[in-house]
Amino acid sequence: MFGLLLLVIIGIAVVFHRQTIHEVASETKLKFADKLDRLWDIAQESLRDKKYLRAEKALLTILRVDERNATAYNRLGILYAKQQAFPDAIECFEIAQSLEPSASSLHNVGLIYFETEKYDKAALAFEQAIAMEEGVPSRHIAYAKVQEKLGHKKKVIESLQLAVELDGHKNPQSLRILADAYERDGNQEQADLAREEMKVLLAPKAPVGVTKTVKQPRKVVM
Repeated sequence: MFGLLLLVIIGIAVVFHRQTIHEVASETKLKFADKLDRLWDIAQESLRDKKYLRAEKALLTILRVDERNATAYNRLGILYAKQQAFPDAIECFEIAQSLEPSASSLHNVGLIYFETEKYDKAALAFEQAIAMEEGVPSRHIAYAKVQEKLGHKKKVIESLQLAVELDGHKNPQSLRILADAYERDGNQEQADLAREEMKVLLAPKAPVGVTKTVKQPRKVVM
């Protein structure tokens, strides 16, 4: 009888002990998550305020505890790109891409290759980004700029036309870039049409609810 009672007491103690361990583990996870959130806040705020050393420390700390964090590698790549540390930036973007493939990482790599005048590599990166996410106009504009450097006029026009179509012919900047490309290609008629579209978009619009009234010409009383 005494032995049975002892076993019951031990069993109850084990159950409470397990609950305590579970509670401790939960608290540890919460503290860990809070710490990561604070580090992210520091990194974002420091990047915004151009405090690059502080941002770098925060991001590297995040990667020490979460070495497969693709977002942290992406942010670190952006930070290095802002400091023109291009080899380090490319390495970060490529690691991010290997961990979590995304069009954004490839686009960032393409921008750096363009900045460092490695146009063939930039074109390849933009092509891969477009293959993953073809509906973003800015990717086609970036690709067009690379093709211009490579001397591929036809691809420049095609890419810019696609960007304008994706924008629904509603982005004056895209239309201006396309008009300039037409002009460089000797197609003045198309350039003028694109500029006309741009002028219509930039023209001031009447406030909502205000209707224009047609004024009748005054009669001259003799």
